[in-house]
Amino acid sequence: MSSNHSVWLDGRQVAPDEASVSVFDRGFLYGDSVFEVMRTYGGVVFGLGMHLRRLGRSAERVGIRLPLSLAQLADEIDLALAAFAARELKLRVVVTRGRGPLSLDPTTAGTATRLLILSPLAAQPEHLYQRGVAVALVPGGALPGSPAAGAKVSNYLANLLAAHEARRGGAYEALLVGPEGQLREGASSNVFIVQRGRVRTPRPEAGILAGVTRAAVFEAAQRSGVPLEQDVLFASDVYGAEECFLTSSLREVVPIVCADGVAIGSGEPGPVTRRLHACFRELTAEGHFGATFAD
Repeated sequence: MSSNHSVWLDGRQVAPDEASVSVFDRGFLYGDSVFEVMRTYGGVVFGLGMHLRRLGRSAERVGIRLPLSLAQLADEIDLALAAFAARELKLRVVVTRGRGPLSLDPTTAGTATRLLILSPLAAQPEHLYQRGVAVALVPGGALPGSPAAGAKVSNYLANLLAAHEARRGGAYEALLVGPEGQLREGASSNVFIVQRGRVRTPRPEAGILAGVTRAAVFEAAQRSGVPLEQDVLFASDVYGAEECFLTSSLREVVPIVCADGVAIGSGEPGPVTRRLHACFRELTAEGHFGATFAD
C-alpha cells in the first residue's frame, strides 16, 4: 500500500507506513475534523479553489481554526502534487481540531492537524455510465439547522451505515431521506432527477453537502440549454422521475436506473443525463474549474 500513496502531515512528507497522529487527536477520538476529496484531469486538480473554499466554510461552520491560510494550503498541495509520480490522482485533505484532553469541550484542543493523502486515480468502470446503477432510499442525513449541516465533516458513520445497508440489498448507493420523506443526497454523492425535461435537485436548505461536481453540472446544464432548478424533493419524485443521476468528484455523473426495485423511466440511462455528462467532460477537457486557487 505504501508505494501507492504519498502522505504529508503538517506540511512534511512522511513515509505512509510511518504516518500517524496522536491517539489524543480529536479527529481520531470524535471524528472532529473536516475534509475534501479531489481528483485531477490531465494532472490538474479539478475545482481546487472551490474545494478549498468549501473546506474553509466547513471549518468555520464547526469552529475549527485552520492552521494556515487557504492560499498557503493550495501551495502545499501544489508541492505534494509535484512530488508524486502518478499522472492522474486523487487527493484527500483532512484538517482535525488537533490534540487535547479527553473532553467534549472543543476549546480544549491545541493546534489543528492537517493531512494530505495522494494516491493514483483508478478509472471508474465504464458500465456505470453505460448501464447505470441501482439505489436504495434510506432514512438519514444531517438535520437542517444543525451547525454541521452543509459541512463536510469526517464523522461519516451514519453515511457509512446507510451505504452498507444499500449495498447489502444489492444497490450501488444509498439516497438519504429525511423524517418527513424529503430527499436529501446520496451517502457520498448529490442526486438529481429529471421530470418533463427539467432537472431538479434538493436545495442546500435540506441539509445537503453541495458538491463541487454538483456545481459543475449546473454550468453544464446552462451551457447545454437544459433547465435546472433547486427544489424540495421527496422519495416519490425519485420513483416517478423520467431520469435520475448522482454526482461526485471521483464518479462524475452516474445514471440511476432503479430505486428500491422500481425502474426509473425506461430503466436505462436517459438522454438528459448523457447530455449533461458529455458536457461536464467537455468542461474538464477545456480546463474549466482548473487548479488555480483564485478560480
